[in-house]
Order: sequence, then C-alpha cells, then structure tokens
Amino acid sequence: MMQSLLLVAGGLVLLGLGGELLVRGAVGMAARLGISPLLAGLTIVGFGTSTPELATSVQAALAGAPGIAVGNVVGSNIANILFILGLSALILPLPVDPAAFRRDSLALGGSALLCTGAVLTGTIGPLVGGGLIACLAGYIWWAYRSESAAPCPEGARHEHEAEDRPVPPNTGPLVLGGMIVAGLAAAIFGAGWLVEGAVVLAGAAGVSESVIGLTVVAVGTSLPELIACIVAVLRKHADVALGNVVGSNIYNILGILGITAMIKPIAVPSEIAAFDIWAMLGVTALLLVQLRSGWRLSRREGAVLIALYIAYALFLSMR
Repeated sequence: MMQSLLLVAGGLVLLGLGGELLVRGAVGMAARLGISPLLAGLTIVGFGTSTPELATSVQAALAGAPGIAVGNVVGSNIANILFILGLSALILPLPVDPAAFRRDSLALGGSALLCTGAVLTGTIGPLVGGGLIACLAGYIWWAYRSESAAPCPEGARHEHEAEDRPVPPNTGPLVLGGMIVAGLAAAIFGAGWLVEGAVVLAGAAGVSESVIGLTVVAVGTSLPELIACIVAVLRKHADVALGNVVGSNIYNILGILGITAMIKPIAVPSEIAAFDIWAMLGVTALLLVQLRSGWRLSRREGAVLIALYIAYALFLSMR
C-alpha cells in the first residue's frame, strides 16, 4: 500500500513538472519561430496543460486499465466544473463574456454530447477517436479565425496564457528543445508510475479501477488547472480561470480521449456508462445554465458546485 501511494505521489509530481517544462519550452520555441501568442495560446498551451491527462490515459489504455483511461477524462471534467470552478467562484465571482460564451458553450456542450455518445458505444475505437480529433481541429480553427479577425477578450486571454509562461529571451533553440524532450519524458514516466500505483491502490482498497480513475487519478491530473485557476482569481483574472476550465474540458474529450482511442481501443466500463458519463453531461449542462444566468458565476453558485462534488465523491466511495 505504501509503495503504491509513493508511486501515485511521485507520478503526479513528474506529471506536473513535465507538463510545465513542455509548455514553457514549446511556447519559447514558438516565439523563436514567429508563431503568434494567440495561436500559441490556443494550441501549445491547450495541449501542453493537458499533457498529464493525455499521458495517463494512454498509459492506462496500453496497460489494460480502461477504467482509469476513461475515468480520468470523465472524472477530470466533473472535478474541473464542480470542484475547481466552484472553488474559484467562492474566491471571486466569475464574469462571463457573452460573445465568447456563444462559441465556447457550443463547443463545451457539443463535446460533452460527443463523449456521451462515444461512451455508450461500449468500445471507443480509432474511428471514433479520429472523429473527436477532427472536431478539436475544427474548434481550434474556428476559435483562431474568430479571435484573430478582430480584437476580443478571448483572444487577449489566449495571448496572456502564452505570455504567462515566459522563458529568458536569450534561451537558445537547443535548450528549448531539451525542455520539450525533458517535459515529455517526465510526463511519460510520471504517467507510468501513476497508473501502476493506481491499479495496485484500487486492488488494496477493494474498489474498482474506474473509481480510482474518477477520483484520485482525475483530481491528480487536474492539479495544474486547479493551481492555474486559483492563481488567476487571486490576481483578479477571473476570465482566465473560467477559460482554463472550459478549454481543458474541451481538450480532455476531443483531444485526450480521441488520441487515446486512436492509439488503443478502449472498452468502456459499464459503471461509467451507466452513471458517471450522465453525471458529467448533467454538470456540464448545469454550468452552461449558471453561466447564462446573469452572465456570471456567483459565490452562491460556486458553493452549490462544491456541495455537488462532495456528494458525488461520497457516492463513489460507497459504490
């Protein structure tokens, strides 16, 4: 038990460090190549901050642990909305930009529906995975075109996301390339440790791999989003906190689940198909209603989200 806990803890540390190294190296390389901060924020930062989820789900699928692979995506999206956004709103109410909401609400709600459909097929294979990746590419193209056409708050937010991960201006391509390689290596090794420890932990605790994937693994891989959101609201950048969660949930489904299914078909555990995917769909719908109501996420609504996450976690602990 102690060894598995150490593997989980060590894996999470490596995943966090690897993701940060990868993002900083890639953003620095993009700047050297003349890639705009807007495009870097939409693509490099979006993919880079999802590296922990991607590495973990791929490793879990290859290791024959579909409960962790799918549970990581579904559980991360639930935790992002109920716990991370709820806590952020308790600290600082989050305003909503109506123009950005129209696009991102369609992407967020649509990706949740696509995920539900994919899960209900029973096995998520390369064909479905390819479709999810194509949808992500379409979303990135749509966002880039709309945000580069005219100055807008969402475009500025994506630029700030890239600019918030600076590297010294005299850093050479060799060092930046080394950061990218080191970040990828740390994420891969960290994901291996996390999956190995989580499988053993599930057996020792007498719970299913799905429950561990939906809780310990999902919350652990979402720690970068938690830290980023708390820092953002403490700096009074509420739009960054909300955008982080919305973007992360879209990337988790379309990118993480899509790439994982392309690498290794995933047999969806029946318990996730029976309840957890519907919980994810429900909390996504609840968030969209809250954001549309008054164009802000209030402290009271944040408290409701946290209460729902506590209830969900208690339910999983008794399952």
